[in-house]
Amino acid sequence: MIVYEYPFNERIRTLLRLEDLYEKFAFFSSQPHPLHHHVALATIFEMLEVSGRADLKSDLLQELERQKQTLLGFKSNPNVQAEMLDAILYDVDRISTALIAAQGKTGQNVRDNEWLMSIRGRTIIPGGACEFDLPSYFAWQHHSAEARNRDIAGWFAPLMPLFDAIALVLRLLRESGRPTKMIAQAGSYQQMLQGKAYQMLRLSIDETLGAIPEISANKYMLWVRFTSQDGDMKPKSFESDVPFELTLCNF
Repeated sequence: MIVYEYPFNERIRTLLRLEDLYEKFAFFSSQPHPLHHHVALATIFEMLEVSGRADLKSDLLQELERQKQTLLGFKSNPNVQAEMLDAILYDVDRISTALIAAQGKTGQNVRDNEWLMSIRGRTIIPGGACEFDLPSYFAWQHHSAEARNRDIAGWFAPLMPLFDAIALVLRLLRESGRPTKMIAQAGSYQQMLQGKAYQMLRLSIDETLGAIPEISANKYMLWVRFTSQDGDMKPKSFESDVPFELTLCNF
């Protein structure tokens, strides 16, 4: 199954973009080649661009506190597994404490590093990080993989509390919805949402069908149109019925 996610607002859109960047960073930073580490470093710069909103940290802290109060309300429910609830509450407290302790603007340690900023300034130029442009960076790329990995881990470390918080908030959001089996007749599906404010939509589909969802949604209506790709990858309408699973997520 392929899972497609669609954010209903800018806040969730930002969190999903940062989650995607973190997955990319985690992969490339764990690889040994200098080109992998170049992508990992460039990804940190992208993270700074996306997370530049000053209120992102406070938004996450407020959301974690709101989730904590909601979860505490389940303490007296006999149908809730106490151990699982306690584990989630522990994660919320631990991650909130770490995020509060992260001083200053997100990624300020990177912004204060003139050498990293010189690299950032060149990487936005196509081919701008060549050895003749940045000889000191070229020399750094010839350090051992272990040394480069330590440097990258050190530069990223102050960002980790933010990404731990993002991971927890998105995890709780994803677990808030229940999947429902649907069928898009002739490749098209519409659903009235009655003005209810959802945060995110998750759509699961069998990858062997070759159907690709194009999603449009607001608080009043959800519309999904399925397409397929021909030989030159140009999208075309999917004319057959498409079975899929729909999950509407809201805290």
